[in-house]
Amino acid sequence: MSPARHITLIHEPGEFAEARANEKAENARQSAVAARTVASYSQNADDCQSLLAMLGLDALAGKQARPCD
Repeated sequence: MSPARHITLIHEPGEFAEARANEKAENARQSAVAARTVASYSQNADDCQSLLAMLGLDALAGKQARPCD
């Protein structure tokens, strides 16, 4: 039986942080677009608020979305 080998992956120090930052920014953008979409299909403010809460979306994030998104 051969001895167990340990493999260590070496990444650039900023590579992982950059990937996480990009992922976080894209997630925020998608959440903002989703919140705006929910708001556009809601019947009234109460309906919008309850739908956003059910989906775990933040109304403020939707307000911060750029119109071109």
